[in-house]
Amino acid sequence: MKPLPQPYIKAKSFERIQRSEADRDAVVARVDKACGRIEQASLSKYQAGIVGLACRDLLTRDSSAAEDLFSLRDLLVQDISRLSDDDLSRYLFYRYRYDMFPRKHMVDDFPPCLQVEPASVCNYRCLFCYQTDEEFTDPKRGHMGLMKLDLFQRIIDQAEGQCEAVTLASRGEPLLNPRIKEMLAYAGGKFLALKLNTNAFYLTEDICHAILQAGVNIMVFSVDAASEPLYSRLRVRGDLERVVSNIRQFHSIRLHHYPQSRTLARVSGVKFCEDQDFEAVEAFWRDYVDQVAFVTYNPWENTYQKPPNDIDTPCSDLWRRMFVWFDGTVNPCDIDYRSTMAIGSAKTERITDIWKGDKYSVLREAHLAGQRRCSALCHQCTFT
Repeated sequence: MKPLPQPYIKAKSFERIQRSEADRDAVVARVDKACGRIEQASLSKYQAGIVGLACRDLLTRDSSAAEDLFSLRDLLVQDISRLSDDDLSRYLFYRYRYDMFPRKHMVDDFPPCLQVEPASVCNYRCLFCYQTDEEFTDPKRGHMGLMKLDLFQRIIDQAEGQCEAVTLASRGEPLLNPRIKEMLAYAGGKFLALKLNTNAFYLTEDICHAILQAGVNIMVFSVDAASEPLYSRLRVRGDLERVVSNIRQFHSIRLHHYPQSRTLARVSGVKFCEDQDFEAVEAFWRDYVDQVAFVTYNPWENTYQKPPNDIDTPCSDLWRRMFVWFDGTVNPCDIDYRSTMAIGSAKTERITDIWKGDKYSVLREAHLAGQRRCSALCHQCTFT
């Protein structure tokens, strides 16, 4: 008898990651100070209330209640240690919504995280990726394309002041978009948690400068191994020597031209097979990036072929993030990479109207009622 599918808890998807070296006590002291200055911060009444909740939880010493609280995890310690005091309240407002709204099933006017796709095309065919699905990559299906700059600007204009977490990546390789430098420049300085994911194959010198000038908060290089032939076996069509050279160049540019940069560089791979050695990967990359991590593998590439399961826990992404594809299609998740659950269009609708609209509400209510079978794909998916 096959074992029952187990929930994939997206909020706990890091399998291995280096621990923060930041001073936790100093961060706690700064949170305490921020708590006392909420009334002086440039916040709306609603924002101030959320920041107050965040401070209360972070400063609570009751360990028995820790599971229900917004907690000072290592990633938060590292984030806060790199922020100015002026930005701390903004960060706490964003991060509380990102971490706690999915747990409390709360929704306000804008998604805590917006995942924007500059490109759905990719030069790789990684074993664990959507790009291995020929139905997805067939040009006739309409899934392949590049986001136009005016659409990107429309999305960013709506997100500015409403959202701090904007990730430039989803189903494809962002650096394949020929307007990526202009996109980075347009988004630069507008978000505390601007993030870019890339396989680093097309990480040229001028793109390195564009990333650092934009103040990208987290730069993620998707790398799963430190040697051949394992790298090319996992990252099909990849070139480890070229990727290593490009990431070393990024490190050198950051070190010599942007010494005050707050950009955190991370090598992050998918823990796909036993041949992968986290210690070897960490040892290989530690001189060139700030963090090395592995995320737990989930069969993203074949969700449509899975049988229905009995998981009835609501999917956290319905309260955490929204995905906007290259053509403006809005999707509630990227597990549905073929867009069978498309919920709106950022070309013709406002993001806040989609986020608070009837289609999202119906889907959330069904999940809360334990009815993931309302959608065939939700019924097959293990994400929670």
